[in-house]
Amino acid sequence: MTFAYWCIFIAMFLPLIWAGISKIGATDYDNSNPRVWMAKQEGRAQRANAAQQNSYEAFPPFAAAVVVAQLTDPSQMTINILAGAFILMRIAYGFFYITDKPLLRSSSWGIGFAMTIALFVT
Repeated sequence: MTFAYWCIFIAMFLPLIWAGISKIGATDYDNSNPRVWMAKQEGRAQRANAAQQNSYEAFPPFAAAVVVAQLTDPSQMTINILAGAFILMRIAYGFFYITDKPLLRSSSWGIGFAMTIALFVT
């Protein structure tokens, strides 16, 4: 399995990491109605949940882009670099979102999105 395919695997789990962070330290977490509970959260928990949701949204285009790039047979090294950069940017995105750094968050989102586009057109 190529490194780029492993990046798809990693991207699949990033939302779960942000979801876990959104619940860390919660003493009143209601597992019988988690969406209502989450809607009431503020600050770090709310931002971590937003990072989770955005990671789910970013996953399908990225996964499709990696597969398309693999099928069009460009340099495997190029595909691996772009996929790895996407993962690094998505980790940075989550970190910057949770720590409330909007400019850095938006920048890392934009770079990650550019990696997805680059994979499609490579």
